[in-house]
Amino acid sequence: QVQLVESGGGLVQAGGSLRLSCAASGRPFSNLAMGWFRQAPGKEREFVAAIIWSGGIRRYADSVKGRFTISRDNAKSTVYLQMDSLKPEDTAVYYCAADPSRLGVAKTIEYEYDYWGQGTQVTVSS
Repeated sequence: QVQLVESGGGLVQAGGSLRLSCAASGRPFSNLAMGWFRQAPGKEREFVAAIIWSGGIRRYADSVKGRFTISRDNAKSTVYLQMDSLKPEDTAVYYCAADPSRLGVAKTIEYEYDYWGQGTQVTVSS
């Protein structure tokens, strides 16, 4: 089992920045690929960013490319999502997810992740 706890959400004005953190426990963190997803009110959960166990491969949704950066610190068992130039349409609950398969693939599909955090709310005001 893997436990994931997100933090860092909040209210920010458009153009501002936030950094989300997701702390993992229960398995060696370096064995886990990690992803961030988000769900806006009335919409389905969507992929945001992913990073493989080594950090060597990262993928982003087109909607956040150039504005968001995913990173990880294996010594701290934590994955981060730095969000810059935030827009009102980035408002959502953000979830981190863990994939223990260690295939070296940064996955973008929700069902390919086995473990999920409880989510953290990000609200961007215009």
